[in-house]
Amino acid sequence: MQRRHSLLAATLLLPALARAHGEKVHGGGPVVKEQKDWGIAGEARQVRRTVAVRMGDNMRFTPDRLSVTLGETVRFRVHNDGRMQHEFVIGTVAENARHAELMVKFPDMEHDEPYMAHVAAGKVGEIVWTFNRAGSFEFACLIAGHYSGGMKGVIEVKGR
Repeated sequence: MQRRHSLLAATLLLPALARAHGEKVHGGGPVVKEQKDWGIAGEARQVRRTVAVRMGDNMRFTPDRLSVTLGETVRFRVHNDGRMQHEFVIGTVAENARHAELMVKFPDMEHDEPYMAHVAAGKVGEIVWTFNRAGSFEFACLIAGHYSGGMKGVIEVKGR
């Protein structure tokens, strides 16, 4: 019975998540602004700080802990130093864990949201994000096996 529910949930969620994994560079069209528990897509003109994050085939991010101020709009420049594709996805721990589980079941699932950057080997991706909610959030690579391999980090959003 639980397997049937999992399959039904995946069937219902896939169209919502299926957008553009593969080799597509994030940011090809207009950004849809949707409030999430961890913030909302930001406007480039509001960026006051750019944070460089590196990721590699050792399944680690550098740095793996970030601190931002409530209300801050940050540009993340995500460098993939590895030989395989990686991604940088901002979310709650629970949301990222759920999404990572789906990626294990459906590794070719395509998706593209403003809080995700899919970065090919040797390339750089960007996300502009406004942190309008305080709390502890996560960034992670949700490609099958990467999340469970420890490819994640923490973003602390603190009040002013």
